[in-house]
Amino acid sequence: MAHEYAIDTNEVSYIPSTTTLKRGLVLLYGIAGYLSGLVALLWFILAMGGLAPTAFSPLQSTSTIAAIGINLGLVVIFGLQHSIMARPGFKSWTHKWLPHATDRATFLLFTGMTLILAIVFWQPLPGMMWQVETTGLMISLWALYALGWTYLLLATFVTNHFELMGLRQVYFYYRNQPYKSIPFTRKFMYRYSRHPMMLGLFIGMWCVPNMSVSQFVMVSFLTLYVFIGLYFEEKDLMNEFGESYRKYKHEVATLIPKIY
Repeated sequence: MAHEYAIDTNEVSYIPSTTTLKRGLVLLYGIAGYLSGLVALLWFILAMGGLAPTAFSPLQSTSTIAAIGINLGLVVIFGLQHSIMARPGFKSWTHKWLPHATDRATFLLFTGMTLILAIVFWQPLPGMMWQVETTGLMISLWALYALGWTYLLLATFVTNHFELMGLRQVYFYYRNQPYKSIPFTRKFMYRYSRHPMMLGLFIGMWCVPNMSVSQFVMVSFLTLYVFIGLYFEEKDLMNEFGESYRKYKHEVATLIPKIY
């Protein structure tokens, strides 16, 4: 998983290309990555609430076991892409063809593509896990659904939305300026949770008034992946930032204060 916040580090000193055409193409590439990630995220948010279509590919299985297997495969593809492309070794490999400034844009571009792939080719499963009909409870769940996704999106701006989404990096490249890393932040939700985006994700995915079996399987797979990803990301952050992150980890909960 990619880091969802920045720890204060030494200034990154790569020097952008002075070729105007190349800098312009890199900027367009960054915008394409941003749009890919943004469109996929918004589609996923609406799909979790039953407000956008999923599993509408003509290639649908009639076997429940086969459908679960295909769905698991789609989650594995998304997980592998998300994990492998966040690794330093993969980024070093891409630097043979792409500048450092495109690291985040490349990650977002393919994340968006694999998430859309999963949404389109997801295999529907029969049945409902729950279907709330009580008005008060339904309103409460819709409120939590909206709160979760709003919390996630706000967390991206508390750090630096444009840094997280790769636009800041390509903008510096386009302006032909050395990139400067952003400082570590502990404002707002980052004072209480090290991974507020993941907390918002969980609330948004699970707090819905209608949960089909098909959606339940998707949410369960993604929840499992996120917890596995958090375990390895925490190890990476400890190795990368050492005592600074160890102190932060000791003082701030992973997701929910005094619980986890």
